[in-house]
Amino acid sequence: MPGENLTRAEAAERASLVRTHAYDVALDLTTRPRTFGSTTTVRFSATPGASTFVDLIAPQVHEVVLNGRRLDPADVVSDARIRLDDLAEENELRVVADCAYMQTGEGLHRFVDPVDDEVYLYSQFEVADSRRVFAVFEQPDLKATFTFTVTAPAHWTVVSNYPQVGEPEPVEGGRNLNGGRDAGTATWRFETTPRLASYVTAVIAGPYHGEHSELTSADGRTVPLGVYCRASLAQHLDTDNILDVTRAGFTFYEERFGVPYPFAKYDQLFVPEFNAGAMENAGAVTFLESYVFRSKVPEATVERRAVTILHELAHMWFGDLVTMRWLDDLWLNESFAEYASTLATAEATPWTAAWTTFSSLEKSWAYRQDQLPSTHPIVADMRDLEDVEVNFDGITYAKGASVLKQLVAWVGQDQFFAGVRAYFAKHAWGNTQLRDLLAELEETSGRDLSAWSALWLEKAGVTLLRPELEVDDAGTITSFAVLQEVPTEHPTQRPHRLAVAGYDLQDVDGATRLVRTVRVELDVDGPRTEVPELVGRVRPDLLLVNDDDLAYAKVRLDAQSMATAIAHLGAFTDSLPRTLVWAAAWDATRDGETPARDFVDLVLGNVAHETDSSVVLVLLRQLATTLDLYVAPEHRDATQVTAADRLLGLAEAAAAGSDAQLQLVKAFAGRARTDAQLDAVTDLLDGRRTLEGLSVDTDLRWELLTALVAGGRADETAVAAELSRDATATGQRAAAAARAALPTPEAKERAWAAVVTGDELPNALQAATISGFARVHDVALLLPWVEPYFADLERVWSAKTNEMAQNVVLGLYPTLLADHADVDVLGATDAWLAAHPDAAPALRRLVAESRDGVRRALAAQEADRRRA
Repeated sequence: MPGENLTRAEAAERASLVRTHAYDVALDLTTRPRTFGSTTTVRFSATPGASTFVDLIAPQVHEVVLNGRRLDPADVVSDARIRLDDLAEENELRVVADCAYMQTGEGLHRFVDPVDDEVYLYSQFEVADSRRVFAVFEQPDLKATFTFTVTAPAHWTVVSNYPQVGEPEPVEGGRNLNGGRDAGTATWRFETTPRLASYVTAVIAGPYHGEHSELTSADGRTVPLGVYCRASLAQHLDTDNILDVTRAGFTFYEERFGVPYPFAKYDQLFVPEFNAGAMENAGAVTFLESYVFRSKVPEATVERRAVTILHELAHMWFGDLVTMRWLDDLWLNESFAEYASTLATAEATPWTAAWTTFSSLEKSWAYRQDQLPSTHPIVADMRDLEDVEVNFDGITYAKGASVLKQLVAWVGQDQFFAGVRAYFAKHAWGNTQLRDLLAELEETSGRDLSAWSALWLEKAGVTLLRPELEVDDAGTITSFAVLQEVPTEHPTQRPHRLAVAGYDLQDVDGATRLVRTVRVELDVDGPRTEVPELVGRVRPDLLLVNDDDLAYAKVRLDAQSMATAIAHLGAFTDSLPRTLVWAAAWDATRDGETPARDFVDLVLGNVAHETDSSVVLVLLRQLATTLDLYVAPEHRDATQVTAADRLLGLAEAAAAGSDAQLQLVKAFAGRARTDAQLDAVTDLLDGRRTLEGLSVDTDLRWELLTALVAGGRADETAVAAELSRDATATGQRAAAAARAALPTPEAKERAWAAVVTGDELPNALQAATISGFARVHDVALLLPWVEPYFADLERVWSAKTNEMAQNVVLGLYPTLLADHADVDVLGATDAWLAAHPDAAPALRRLVAESRDGVRRALAAQEADRRRA
C-alpha cells in the first residue's frame, strides 16, 4: 500500500543514526471491537541533532511525546511513519494510539469462534507488521528488549514471548468489549525479553485452552512448555505427540548447535485463520490451526507438522538468537531452518525417511520456482519490503536448503556444525550477514567458500543432468558420461558432488526387487563428465544419476532405465531412489519432453505401490495438474474419465483404513465427472457405499459434498444443511469453498464480488472462496472474469494488504483457460504487462509467474499431442 513500504537504503540510513535499547508496550484489548489501545515507550540512542522516523500503522494517533516535548500528530504522522527531528544522544519516545484489529492474518488478528462467540487474538509480525500494534523501528537490525503489558478480559489467557510476572491484576471498573462470560478485566505483565528483532515478538490472547509440561535444557534449566488451541478444539489437541517431537528437537539442536535453548519458556499456539504454516516468535510460536486434527488426515500431514515444529524450533537459534541484518539474508534464516528440521526429523523422530519427503515435496517446489522468469539467486536483492513479501518462495526455502545440504556434503557434517557452533557463540543476540557464517565454516573446514558462494548462492537457475552411455553387443558399458545442460537464461555451469548408481532386478525372498549393485560418487563439473568407473561393467537394469539426492539438479533417465522404472517402480527396496525416478518423470513432463498421458499412466500404474505418504500426496497433486493443464485438450475429457475410474478402483483395492485409501478417495472425489462417478460420490457420502476401514468423517464429508456441488449434484440447500452439522470455523471455510464451486454464473459472480471488490471476508474465508471459484468442470464458467481480472489488478494491489492482494492475484489468474478457444490468456497477460510497465514490481512478478504457467501448459499439451 502507498506509504507503507520501506527500502533497504532507508533502513541502512536509519541504522546508522539510531541504536534501540528498550520498548515498553502496553496494549488495552478492552476498548472497542475494531480497535485497541496501544501505548509505546521506546528508549534509544541517536546521533545528536539527527532526524529519522519510527513506524506505526494506526487509524488514530493521540499522542507523540519525544524527550518530554509533545509533538502534534497532525504535523509528524504521515502514512506509516512518525517523523522525529532534532534527536538527542539519548531519547525517550512515547506514542499513544488506537490500532486496528486485522482480519487478514497480519498485525493483531481478531477472530470470533462461531461455536461459542469467544474472541481470539494473535499477532503475526513478519515481515513488517509489528508496526500495526505498536510504534517501532521496524527493521531486523534494530534489536531491543521488550516489556509487554496487556489488559484484556479476565477469563482470557494471554501469552507473550516471556513468562508473565505473577497473576493477572484485576482492573476496577474495567471494560470488556471483546466478548466473554463476564465483564471482568485484568492486566497481565510479562518479563522483559532479551534483545530481539521486533518481528519475532508476539502477543496471543483469548480463552485459549492450554496444556503444560516442561523439560530440562542442556544447561540444567527447567524450560516450561505450553501447547494451546481454541477451547472448542481442545478435544482434538494431541499434546503428547507435539511435545514428543519438541523434546526430540531440543535434544538434537542443543547438541548440534552447542548453545542451550536461549529463551525462558517454549509455548506452541495453534491459532485460527493463520496464513502460513507457522511463525518463529521467540518462545511463543504460532501455528496453522489445521495442525490440530479433528478428522483423519494423511500421514504426510502428520509428518509435515513434525517438520514444521522442528523448523520453528531451529529458528530459536537461527533467526531469533542470531538475526539477519537486512532481508537479503531472509533465505539463510529459512533455508537453515528447513535443512536443520529435515535432518532432525530424519535422525531424531519416527519419520526416518524425511529426506525422501524433502526430495519429493521441497525440491520439486524449488525446481519449479527456479524455472520461472522471476527466478533469482538464493541471495536475493531485497530492495524493499514489497520485494520481501513475494520472496517467501521455493528459492528462499527449498533451493536454499538443498544447496545447504550439498554444502554440508562438501565440507563435512562435523565441520559444518562446528562452524555453526562457533557462529552462534560469536554472534549471540546480534545481527549478521552471510559472510559471517561462511567465515566460520571456512575456519572449521579449511575450504575457501567464496567460489562456492558465487556459483550457488549468487547465480540463479537449475541445471539438467543427463546420462550418456554406450553399450556393446554383450551388454557391457563401453562409455558413460554425465552431461550438464544449462538454461540459456542462466548459463552457469556448477560443480556437483553426486552419485551415479546402478540397480538390477533380483529375486529377494521370492519377490522381484530393484537392488543397488553399483554406486560411484564423483564430482561433476562442466558440460561433460566421464565416469570411467562404470566402463567395463555389465549395464544395470536401471541407471540413476544423483542417487541419494546429493545434488541440486534436475535429472533424466535413459530410455532403458525409464522402461525398467515404468515396469518395476514398486520394486525399489528404498523410497528415495523411487522418488528420484518420480521426480525425473515429472520434470520431463513439465518440460514437454514426455507426453502428459504417459505420466498419467505412470502414476495410475504405480501409485498403489508407493509407501511414502508424502510422495503419494505430491503425486496426486501432480496428476491433477497434468489432467487439468498438460494433457492435450482433444484427449482431456477421455483421460479425465479414465483417471477418475482408475482412482476409484485403486481406492477400493487399497488396504482397509490405510493412508493410501484415504488419499485415493479424496483424489477420486476431486476428479469425479461422469454420472456414474458422481453417483459413487453420492453413495459414499450417504453411506450407501462403504469401503472397509474408511471413516467418512467431518472433513471427508465436506470434500465429498463439494465434489457433488461442483458436479451440479448438490445445491446451496445441501451446503447449508452440512454447515448446520458442522457449525465451526472449519465448517464455515468449507461452506465458503462449496458455495463458490456452485456451477452457475450467479455463484461465480457472488464469489468474485466477495474477494475482489469486497473487503468483509477474513483471510481464511477469502482463500476458501478463491479455491471454490476455480473448482469447475466447465471452464467456460470462468470466461466472463478474464477481462475484469486484468482490469482490477492494480486497484486490488493498492487497496488490499499484501497477503490479501497476493491471494487474489495468484488465485484468480485464469490458468485453467490456457487453451480455451474463446480467450487468449497469454495475449491478455502480455497486453497487461506491456500497458503497465510502472506497476509495482512485486505485482508484475506475480503476473509474469502466472503467465509462465500458461506457457508451460501449452508446450506440454503440444508434446502430448505428438504422442504416438
